[in-house]
Amino acid sequence: MLSRVFAVTGQEIRIGLRNRWILLSALILAAFSLALALLGSAPAGTLGVDRMTITVASLATLSVYLVPLIALLLAFDAVSGEIDRGTLLLIFSCPISRGEFLAGKALGHLFVLSLALVVGYGATAALLFALGSGSAQSLMDFARLVATSALLGFAFLTLGYLLSALSRQTSTAAALAIGVWLVMVVLYDLALLGILVADTSNTFAGMVLPWAILANPADAFRLFNLAALGASDLVGGMAGISDTLPFPPEAALLSLLVFAAVMLTLATAIVRRLTP
Repeated sequence: MLSRVFAVTGQEIRIGLRNRWILLSALILAAFSLALALLGSAPAGTLGVDRMTITVASLATLSVYLVPLIALLLAFDAVSGEIDRGTLLLIFSCPISRGEFLAGKALGHLFVLSLALVVGYGATAALLFALGSGSAQSLMDFARLVATSALLGFAFLTLGYLLSALSRQTSTAAALAIGVWLVMVVLYDLALLGILVADTSNTFAGMVLPWAILANPADAFRLFNLAALGASDLVGGMAGISDTLPFPPEAALLSLLVFAAVMLTLATAIVRRLTP
């Protein structure tokens, strides 16, 4: 079983290298993180924290936008692309199950995304540390950011597989991926904010908002990282909310895992019904 999964994983990694996905993603992440590192030097002196801590707090918000988009772009043609190229029948004619096929895809794409995160964010962390703008603790904060960003990416990878299996056409899957990214990363928070402002009785804020945050992997990721960083003085917003939630911030990580497991299970169930 593992050999079949790793065979698909290796193929996806080779595709990522050949298509320059790793290089392109790493360059994008490095460019944005370096820009934030340079722009973050001003508040560092005002707040009495090092520049690396400011950068991690900023990247915790930036990753909410970049990482899901990269993950969906990696995953949107995982199934539909194989159908369009006519290779899905060939793959399923081999002794490999539908679940093993998706598991191999997930591991390969997760490796590609994780490597891009390590290279992109790691370059910024190494530069700041070499310039004396960080500490051992801020390096640990950077490592936690990379690890949780990979988990966030995995959640959106599995969502991309579900969209790909549902649409069965690459063009449709691409449109769905962009639409879902827009809804979950941008419009979702705007909707919560609108309801929160309109709710004069504070019923929504006390009973619904905490669980609505957990339901969205992007918000759960941001909640955990800003709370772990103690970033309420740096960025406010989500970090301050964490003090009033009816559950610990670590529950956000569990929600990411549950979301990924549900999406992968649904995608596998749909792929099992496909007739190439």
